[in-house]
Amino acid sequence: MERAVGMFFSAVHFLSLMWVVHATLIEAPATDQSGPQCVNWGVYERKAVRVYEGEAGRIHCPLFSHPKLYNYAQIQSTGHTLLWYKHTQELEEPVDLSLPKFVKQRDALWIQPASMQDTGEYICILRNMSSCVKIGVRLDVVPRKGDCDHTLQIYVKVPMLSNFTLRCPNLQHLPNKTHKVIWYYNCEHGFIDHSFREMDGDDVIINQMFVLYEGPYTCVVIYQSNGHTLNYTHTINLRAMSNLGHKEPKIMNPTSKEIYTVIVGKNAKLVCRAFLPYLDEEQQVWWSINNKTLEELSEPRYTSPAFQVLIDDHGDQTVERVLNVSPFKEEDLHKEFRCSVQNSKGFDSRDATLKEEVYVPSVELGCGLGVTLVLALLLFVLYRVFWLEVHLLYRSWFGTDERDRDDKEYDVYISYARNTEEEEFVMTTLRRVLEAEFGYTVCIFDRDSLPGGTVTEETLQFVSRSRRLLVILSACSAFRDAQALLEVRAGVSAMLHGGSVKLVLIQFKPTHLSRDKSNKRDTHKCVKELLRARIALALVRWEGEKSASLSSHFWKKLRLQLPMRTPTHMTKHTTHDTSYTDDKGKSESTVLMREKLHTPNTHSQNNATQMDMLHKT
Repeated sequence: MERAVGMFFSAVHFLSLMWVVHATLIEAPATDQSGPQCVNWGVYERKAVRVYEGEAGRIHCPLFSHPKLYNYAQIQSTGHTLLWYKHTQELEEPVDLSLPKFVKQRDALWIQPASMQDTGEYICILRNMSSCVKIGVRLDVVPRKGDCDHTLQIYVKVPMLSNFTLRCPNLQHLPNKTHKVIWYYNCEHGFIDHSFREMDGDDVIINQMFVLYEGPYTCVVIYQSNGHTLNYTHTINLRAMSNLGHKEPKIMNPTSKEIYTVIVGKNAKLVCRAFLPYLDEEQQVWWSINNKTLEELSEPRYTSPAFQVLIDDHGDQTVERVLNVSPFKEEDLHKEFRCSVQNSKGFDSRDATLKEEVYVPSVELGCGLGVTLVLALLLFVLYRVFWLEVHLLYRSWFGTDERDRDDKEYDVYISYARNTEEEEFVMTTLRRVLEAEFGYTVCIFDRDSLPGGTVTEETLQFVSRSRRLLVILSACSAFRDAQALLEVRAGVSAMLHGGSVKLVLIQFKPTHLSRDKSNKRDTHKCVKELLRARIALALVRWEGEKSASLSSHFWKKLRLQLPMRTPTHMTKHTTHDTSYTDDKGKSESTVLMREKLHTPNTHSQNNATQMDMLHKT
C-alpha cells in the first residue's frame, strides 16, 4: 500500500515537472538556447499599421495572412505557440502581456490605447520544439491634428453606377462585442439620404456610385474593454472610376505621320503617349528596339523611366513614357523603335519614324554672335571715350613724317592779334609747349623776322616755308591787325591753291561780329575769311584751366592737326640770315602766293605800310 502511494506521488511530481517545462517553453524568449534557430522573414511592409495617438490599434501577425501556409486553428494541434516581441535598439524584448494596454487575441495583438512610445517594430514568432519562424510589423502612432483629420485615410476605387458596401475594419475582431459605430462623410454626420446611400447595421450601402459620392467616409468605433471606454478611427476615401466605353488601350503618339528628328552624336528623346481606360489591374506601356525590350537588350545607352500620368479622368488615364538614347548613333537610324501598350482587354503598338537632322550649332553661333556684339559695343564705347588716343596711337604706328617728303623749314607758323591776350597766350603757353614739350619748330613773325625786310614779302615767305598755320581766334575785332589779316589770307590762299600749307584754327575766346561801323568793311572781310576757313578746317577750342594739362583734349586734338614727329627726327633749331631770305624771296611758291592774294583795301594797305616802316626802323 505504501509502495502504491509512493508511486502515485512520484507520478504527480513528474507531471508537475512536465507542466512547468511546458509553461517555460511557452513563455520563454526566442533564443537559440530555448529551441531551434528562427527563420527571419524580415518586416512585412504591406501590413504596416498606423493609428492615431490615444486610440486603440490592432496588429495582425502576417504569418496568418495566407491560410494555406499557416492557420491559427491548425497550429494548436501541432504544438506551435505564438509569441509577441518588440524590437528596441538591437534587442528583441517580449511584450508584457500582463499590462492592461496589451491584449493578445488569437493571431493579433491589441494596443489600447496606443501612445507615441508604442511606435516601433513588433515581431510575431511562431514556434514549437522543432521549428521557428518570425516576421516583423511596423506600428506608427500619429498625433491627431483635429477632429476632422484624414491623415490615415486609405483610397478605394469604385466603378461608377455600381453598388458598394462600406465596412469599418476590425469590427469582427473587437475584444468586446458591444460597440457603437458612427459614420461621417466629409466630416459631417447626417449624410444618409435613404435613396442611393443607406445604413445596414454598422455598414453604409451605396446603391449606385456617382461622382458626387466621392470623398472621405470616416467611421468611429466605440467599445468597452477592461472597464475602459476605447475607440479607433478609420477613413476610407472613395473615388468614382469610369465604367463606360471601350477598355482597350490605345497608342496616341507616335502616329503614322509623326517624324522624330534626331542628331547623330547627341542625346535623343522619343516620347510615347497612350490612353489607358480604367481597369482594376496593372496596365503596361513599354518601348522595344528591334522587337526586344530594354531588359533583354541590357544596353546602357537606352533608358526608359516609368510612365507618367498626364491626365486622370476618373481612372481613364493619358500616360507618357519616354525613351532616352544617350548618345544617338548612326546605327540607330536603321533600328526599329516601337512603343507598345497592353492590358487584359487588348494590345496596341506603333513604330517611331526617325529622321536625321543636320546639326546646326545654333548655341555656338548665338554665343559667338553675342560675344562679337558685346566686343563691338565695348570697342565702340572705348573708341568714343579714347578716340583721340586711338588716332594718336594709329598715327604713331602707321603714319609718315612730312619732313621726309618736303623741304619746308618750319612745322608751325602762329598767327595772332598783337597787343592782346592772344599774344600773351601764344608767347607763354602755346609756343613753349610746342617747342619744349612736343619738339616742333615754331615760326613767330615778331620773333623770327629780320630787321630791314619787307613785311609782306617776309610774311609770305614764312607762311610758304611752314607746314601748318595756326590761327588764334577770339573776337573778330582782332583782325583789325593788318599783319594778322595778311597771315590769314596768305594761309587760306595757299591752302585753296595747291594745299602746301594747312590751316588750324584755335579758338582762344568766343568770336563775335564787331559793331564798330567805321570798321564795317574790315569786319565783313574777317567774317568772310573765317567762313571760308571753317568749311575745310578743324577748330580746336581752348578751355582755359581745363586745357592747361598736357593730357587734356586740347593738346591731343592739336597734335592730330600738326605734323607727326618720330623719335628718329630730332628737334631742329633754325637760324636765319639775310642771304637765305633774299634767296627765298624769289622762290616760285612766294610768287604764286602773291599772285593769288587779292589786292588789299586802302585801310589794309595803309596799315601794312605803317608796319613796314616800323619794322625797318
